[in-house]
Amino acid sequence: MDIEKKQDFAVIFDMDGVIVDSNPFHEIALKKFCRKYGYPLNDEELKNQIFGRTNRDWLTRVFGPEITEDRLKQLETEKEKIFREIIKPHIFPVKGLIGFLETLTKNEIPIALATSAPPPNVDFTLKITGTESYFQLILDGSMIEKSKPDPEIYLKTIEQLRFPAELSVVFEDSLSGVEAARAAGCKVVGITTTHSRDELYMTDHNIDDFDDVGLADLERLFTG
Repeated sequence: MDIEKKQDFAVIFDMDGVIVDSNPFHEIALKKFCRKYGYPLNDEELKNQIFGRTNRDWLTRVFGPEITEDRLKQLETEKEKIFREIIKPHIFPVKGLIGFLETLTKNEIPIALATSAPPPNVDFTLKITGTESYFQLILDGSMIEKSKPDPEIYLKTIEQLRFPAELSVVFEDSLSGVEAARAAGCKVVGITTTHSRDELYMTDHNIDDFDDVGLADLERLFTG
């Protein structure tokens, strides 16, 4: 399965739902947080309006565009603290991830992380999973102005990697993330932590975890 030569493509990972199966814990935290402020959320709203987006995006949707910057930061800090407390005993890499990252590194494939998550969550997740050293480039929610499904984060990532979109593959779990990666012109591999294979029909390939994918699968994305 391994190909002992440098590959002519780059690999970009989302974080929540890809590096770690964190969305069930985000769901608990979001519902607890929003319930406190009188905004009950259903599962469809979580999947289609919140997952994959920046806190700024969904908080202004829920609390209204007139929310002040100070209040926005206060609410974001509160929600993410709830999330980290809930997930800490349960956080671990998605099955097969470490081995897959080792394979990419061994074959000198550029690896980046592109996530809408705020910096404290990124630091927290990568430290606990021991994955930070694998990523040559890390972009988080503080580095973008437009949330997924806007392609900004992926356009910035491929620009900084110095790889064209058509030679980049993104691993995504959310519908907004898949839309963003496709809009950027990248190949997309969907991982079924948040959505079913049927729901991820817009991707180029689907996996349940990283035991389902190897370099040969990625090569086929570019060679047909």
